[in-house]
Amino acid sequence: MPDEPDHGGRPPTLGPPSPGRRRGGAPTPHDSVFRRIFGVPANAASQLRAVLPPDLGGRLDLGRLAPVPGSFVDEALRWRHSDVLFTAPLDGRDAFVYVLVEHQSSDDPLMAFRVLRYVTRIWDQYEREHPKARRLPAVIPLVVYQGPGRWASPLQLLDVIDVGPDGKQEMQPYLPRFEFLLDDLTRAGEDQLLDRELTPAALVTLLLLKTARGNPDITADLRRWAGQLRAVLDQPGGGEAFTAMLTYIVLVSKARAGDLRDLAASLGPDAEEAYVTTAEMLRAEGEARGKACGKAEDTSWSSSSAASTWTTSRVS
Repeated sequence: MPDEPDHGGRPPTLGPPSPGRRRGGAPTPHDSVFRRIFGVPANAASQLRAVLPPDLGGRLDLGRLAPVPGSFVDEALRWRHSDVLFTAPLDGRDAFVYVLVEHQSSDDPLMAFRVLRYVTRIWDQYEREHPKARRLPAVIPLVVYQGPGRWASPLQLLDVIDVGPDGKQEMQPYLPRFEFLLDDLTRAGEDQLLDRELTPAALVTLLLLKTARGNPDITADLRRWAGQLRAVLDQPGGGEAFTAMLTYIVLVSKARAGDLRDLAASLGPDAEEAYVTTAEMLRAEGEARGKACGKAEDTSWSSSSAASTWTTSRVS
């Protein structure tokens, strides 16, 4: 797969993050696993093929999806939003595909406005890098929602503008029209996700985003997905992807460390190695945070009992 689309002209590129992009601050567990997995074009392309309307998906050359570094999320909202941006030819023209994940436990009534703001930042950066451009590339926005309750907020910007029904009809030609695509994981059952033609890493990550948070029985779920986890490990870079998933599980679920260790052992030596790597990494981070706070150890950064166990004890 080419690193960049090449379709008769200079592909859209974006340089270093502009002032509107994320600056500083540690990434959230959701952000880390989402960007690690869905920043890989093959994983993102499989998700896009599964959720985009067929006509639109057929016109995008997802085989030439290429990542664009950086983030366009408001710094104040980085704890609840993560994003990845790609270029892909659309009917032979430059285009962007923008994927945003909503981590909060409830949907955002102003999400249509926020996504539009992020899209305009993409266009602002494009215009700075293409000062002679007279047209803007299409930006296709997709929001992935993982909250416990179903999404109920408007997808269209017009529906969050405060005008009465009569006024809306009369003013509609003069009001901004914008809508984003939504993949509401709360409406997709486990069987439905398993039926999607996703890469193993994309599938397991969506299952984790849907089920892991606060789940004390996540290890039982993981055992049902043993085949998919083994497939993740067998992919190029699978060890790193599996480690990212384990880290996410430890930080957001209520899984017991012993159960996760047993699961890793059942998957093979490479999974056990990833388990040890994750445990050592979390313990080192806990010790570093503890020293920064003037304490011997610090586990307050995670609500997960497993994370606390791993950062205060050796792995046998």
